[in-house]
Amino acid sequence: MPRVLDFDAVSVVRDEAPILDSVTWAVESDERWVVLGPNGAGKSTLMSVASARTHPTSGTATILGERLGDTDVQTLRSRIGLSSSSLADVIPAGEKVRDVVMTAAYGITGRQREEYEGIDEERTDALLEAFGISHLAGRPFATLSEGERKRAQVARALMPDPEILLLDEPAAGLDLGGREEVLVALTELAGDRRSPTLIFVTHHVEEIPAGFSHVLMLKDGAVHASGRIDDVLDQRTLSEMYGFDVELDHRDGRWSARRA
Repeated sequence: MPRVLDFDAVSVVRDEAPILDSVTWAVESDERWVVLGPNGAGKSTLMSVASARTHPTSGTATILGERLGDTDVQTLRSRIGLSSSSLADVIPAGEKVRDVVMTAAYGITGRQREEYEGIDEERTDALLEAFGISHLAGRPFATLSEGERKRAQVARALMPDPEILLLDEPAAGLDLGGREEVLVALTELAGDRRSPTLIFVTHHVEEIPAGFSHVLMLKDGAVHASGRIDDVLDQRTLSEMYGFDVELDHRDGRWSARRA
């Protein structure tokens, strides 16, 4: 079975500045990855490549067995679930939450005249229930709290039954309650063998859900460290990534950090 992601010396250059610098990274289907790094480390650009929305300037990126540059990206994107702030920005403000999720079956935002089958409606309702937002089904997306919006976006990303789920900072901007709602849902996803391969992007170790198995640490667009999270994520490696001494704590499957 091919790897879910296989990046070989992937670089992305914009205006002669390297955003990603020779990133080599492999993800197997049963792994749950955290991509961790400070602002400007290249995390979102890495997810743009992983979601087949950006091609490498150099190197090769193979996604679900398909090499970018040698495949139909529209077909490939239909196999990838993506939750990101850029996606939320294009959801119509008046779109009902149920339609926000269901339109992902067609890969669109904004319900128009397309028709859905009963199986689409059943899956939508099951996802709304799974993420605790069934009671919001008829509400306009713009009226939701940030935590509710994030949960709706993750539910939407799962709607097409993707083989890989990319979550680009799904807890960013949330208060404590909203963040914990999202992380509890992701912990449940991580523990379910039926879930797709999960890749979660953050720059806070406190946002790493329990149950994630691996970590990729980025610094200045390059791989700083990569491997099983219990082997790689430690005070020395984290301090080197941020450029100052960090105290790191791990308790009950969750992490916390502060400046030493």
